[in-house]
Amino acid sequence: MIIRQVIESTESSMLCKFACHSRASKGRQVAEDACPVRSLFQVDRDRVLHSKAFRRLKYKTQVFLAPEGDHYRTRLTHTLEVSQIARTMARALRLNEDLTEAIALGHDLGHTPFGHAGERALAELLPGGFHHVNQSIRVVEKLEKDGVGLNLSWEVRDGILRHSKGRGALMGRSRKELPATLEGQLVRLSDVIAYVNHDLDDAIRGGVISNSDVPSELRKALGDSNSQRLNTMITDLIETTLAGGYDVVQLSATVAEHVSSLRNWLHINVYRAAVVEDEFRKASRVLRELFAYFVENPQEMMAYDGYRGTGESDEIVITDFLAGMTDRYAMNLYQKLFFPQPWKSL
Repeated sequence: MIIRQVIESTESSMLCKFACHSRASKGRQVAEDACPVRSLFQVDRDRVLHSKAFRRLKYKTQVFLAPEGDHYRTRLTHTLEVSQIARTMARALRLNEDLTEAIALGHDLGHTPFGHAGERALAELLPGGFHHVNQSIRVVEKLEKDGVGLNLSWEVRDGILRHSKGRGALMGRSRKELPATLEGQLVRLSDVIAYVNHDLDDAIRGGVISNSDVPSELRKALGDSNSQRLNTMITDLIETTLAGGYDVVQLSATVAEHVSSLRNWLHINVYRAAVVEDEFRKASRVLRELFAYFVENPQEMMAYDGYRGTGESDEIVITDFLAGMTDRYAMNLYQKLFFPQPWKSL
């Protein structure tokens, strides 16, 4: 028997009936031969993991711009924390861990340098706007592998496309907002569980706030430490989803309200804190000036590994180029293009 078939058979016996089984996938955009040793979703996970866009997450901002400390989160460590939180809950709920991991690892591939400040800047510059979710899909469908894309399964692409909540309701305002699979819904909530906890942890480490600044009612309800809060949220999600008969992956109304309150508190006291905003204002200027430069000199992008698809406007190509940059690449390129360079004698 082919090893993949053994894995698929194991899924049938181990996963709950509400899980997404790899054999039941809607498939890929372009049909291809199945891997003999990996399931469909294992292949997707590996394609994301080995992509250039995934490696660049190491040097993209989560909250603090280009931090010098070794222990602050980056977009890559955020992604890994989301993945592990989601896999823990997937195993407890007997959902498909491979699908869960593939979605989690790919959910932020389209994020800009400089975090949400970079996203806001590109949204204002690009006609029609910009959102990292749409860019993540663009990365996996078109930009990776020099325009070929990763040819991921429908379920993984759906999970990536519908993972974002913004400032909206955690559970979504309607079913249409939610991923089609429970695994995708799991990643959607794992994302917020991860970032409200690690962003709070980083803000305390960075001296932006102290633990005692967090409202006492939230510390009492969710926990007074990172591990306590994670345990509260993860346990609540598992128990609430089980109690609801797997109708939807969800937190209890009480915990969801507390998580939303903590997220809103972070927006005011951390993400919009003067010490954070001042640096992001400078970072936004970097992207704005690079955008303007390449609008005037689009041909120069090719010298810096830019990619141009057929029939696309200069603005879209420039946005792809800037969105794919790491923080340090953007700052180094800005310095090279706009700062006087030391004279080098022959």
